[in-house]
Amino acid sequence: MKNDIYAKNESERGNCVELSAQKICAESSTRWPSAQHFRSIIQRNYHFTQVGEFVPLSTDQDGKTLREVAPARIALPRPDHPGETLPLRVALIRDLRRCVAVVTRNEESDQVRRWDADLTRNEQQWWEVGWKATPTPAAQTAPKLIPIVTTADTFDAVELAQVYIHRWSAQENIIKDFLRPLGLDTNHGFAKTLVENSEMTKRRTTLEKRFANVQRWKDAAGERSSKAEKRYRRLADQKKARGDELYRALNDRQSELIMQGVADHLVRREIKERKAIADAELEQMQTKIWKAYHQCNQEFRKQEQYCKQQRNLLRALEDLKANEREMYELDHRKDQVMTVCKVALANLGMWARDHYFPASYAHATWLRLVPFFRLSGTVVRDAATVQVELHPFNDRALNRDLALLCERVNQAAPRLPDGRLLCFTTNSPYRILPAQEQGVT
Repeated sequence: MKNDIYAKNESERGNCVELSAQKICAESSTRWPSAQHFRSIIQRNYHFTQVGEFVPLSTDQDGKTLREVAPARIALPRPDHPGETLPLRVALIRDLRRCVAVVTRNEESDQVRRWDADLTRNEQQWWEVGWKATPTPAAQTAPKLIPIVTTADTFDAVELAQVYIHRWSAQENIIKDFLRPLGLDTNHGFAKTLVENSEMTKRRTTLEKRFANVQRWKDAAGERSSKAEKRYRRLADQKKARGDELYRALNDRQSELIMQGVADHLVRREIKERKAIADAELEQMQTKIWKAYHQCNQEFRKQEQYCKQQRNLLRALEDLKANEREMYELDHRKDQVMTVCKVALANLGMWARDHYFPASYAHATWLRLVPFFRLSGTVVRDAATVQVELHPFNDRALNRDLALLCERVNQAAPRLPDGRLLCFTTNSPYRILPAQEQGVT
């Protein structure tokens, strides 16, 4: 009975992989004035034509090619104009670091391979007790394709790809511009500890739990199928024995009536009545037999589905292990301390700019103020004052601003926490005239 069911399922179709649509949108660049706005909606039923030769687009430190690009063409249907297409040129990027599953179609046969077609004859006996599931074969993969389209008549695929990719890192980023001059993008602590990848662990735990449940369900279905098969055979044997007994008694009764000289029509009527009673009893037994038969088949199919799920789950675990990345926990305590110090230094620089620098520096950024803070000089201390003599610049405009800065600091007469007066001077021979001071102010 199980072999019959196994044969009926030979044409069962396997899992079909559906590709979702990929949407790539991009704004125009000044280097491509003919493409005021270019956008592509590349679906799986669209095909690229006139695909050229792939050339390297980006490489790693060892010179290994990471991305390739090739020119191509595509014709997109226009929903508002049925029957018409929009011809576009494509810079087709092939990312060798990322692979996606591909669907292989067997043109010679419409039948899809069974889920256990890759197993040996002994391994295909999954209904046997003690059968161990193995992962399904890995799906065939290919490098991911990233199409960038344009309406320009002529273009260079490498140039178009580089212009588009450059936009990702060339966006205005105020935070990035603030962090770099202050050095806040630098890591000072390099201590790291290998930790558990919580996301991968969560997925693995879910798959393992599912696999354990399916294993339990498979064993239970196999046990129920075996019991139903035994019940089916026992009921079939009972029906056969009971049928033989009833028909033997029916034949004996018919022979007895004939020997007694009973009329034929009376014999036929009595035998017909007795046969109807025997058939009704056998029909009830046959109903129980069919019930056991269908239950056996149902549990057998369940067992097959659970075995199939086991192989798919093992494949998912193998893929998860292959794609798992090591996670490290960084010791960022030193980074936090350095960040606080750098932010405090930046605030101090902004405060000095607002109080002592000329008015032309009111909106100066850190990059413009750094040269003043990095000037070398000489410090002379006594009981009442701390004299700071700064070395001049090699630029007349900066020396003029430096002299005015020292003068404004001396006019404010700041004092140190110990009460001593802080004075700034410069050994530059340049002097500020009243008219120049007024102009600078």
